[in-house]
Amino acid sequence: MGVPLTTGDPTLDRYGRHSHWLLRVAITATFLYQGIDKFLGTGITGFASVMGLPVLIATLVALAEIGAGLLVILGAFLGGWITRLGAAMAVPVLLGAIFMEHWGQWHFMATATHPLGGMQFQVTLLLLALYLMIRGNEV
Repeated sequence: MGVPLTTGDPTLDRYGRHSHWLLRVAITATFLYQGIDKFLGTGITGFASVMGLPVLIATLVALAEIGAGLLVILGAFLGGWITRLGAAMAVPVLLGAIFMEHWGQWHFMATATHPLGGMQFQVTLLLLALYLMIRGNEV
């Protein structure tokens, strides 16, 4: 994992080298859930219909979400480029979500004009994905 940042506090330094798991679990849990969920319930056709996407594109989005989540978590064991690849897969999905569905409202609460809520959460995930894409396993 590279050299961890040192704080001078032995307790923080001891646990700090494991803190990358907080970032990985946040991205992985969100992306795996969202990707798998698109195949359940109304399925890919339902997701495609709601978003106005062709079924092929909707399927690729769901698979990219699943792949991104898996690669970010596996990157901890397989190397920084795997982490970067997973994070890079998340970026276009998040940009699509922001611009196609959540643009125009910052906070996450659903409103009449934004029934799926605003873009606060997606922007936060985008920044997290960009950080992991740049830093890889040197977090």
